[in-house]
Amino acid sequence: MAPTRQDSPLTDRELAAWRGMLRVHRDVVGRLDAELEREQGLPLSSYEVLISLADAPGGRLRMGELAGALLLSRSGLTRLVDRLERQGMVRRERCEDDARGYFAVISAAGREKLATARPAHRAGVREHFLDRLTADELDALARAWRRIEPA
Repeated sequence: MAPTRQDSPLTDRELAAWRGMLRVHRDVVGRLDAELEREQGLPLSSYEVLISLADAPGGRLRMGELAGALLLSRSGLTRLVDRLERQGMVRRERCEDDARGYFAVISAAGREKLATARPAHRAGVREHFLDRLTADELDALARAWRRIEPA
């Protein structure tokens, strides 16, 4: 049986695109994480929880929705929210229509921390990623990501 395109080896072009995306993601995320931790005492994963909650209606999301949005396992998110709750940046609220469900809710302290961390994060995103590309390259990447994103 002849191999199909799906199981044939990746071409050099395909490998370069795939591996390049992986390397850039790893490096940029690593730099952003290190900078936020150093400058703000806030890991990137915690920043992402806070920004997701701040952008959500009412500043809250069900734990499962938050885990899906951040590509974390439920147990990983639980540990992260536990830590943020101990720091006073997030609180949990029981879901009225599901006795087993909980919402993660950003607190005033979480919003304050997010406001102080946001400029550093934006500066890092620009320095390590956006400023290295032309306007045309940014437009091309945005189009490519929209084509790849799940519906």
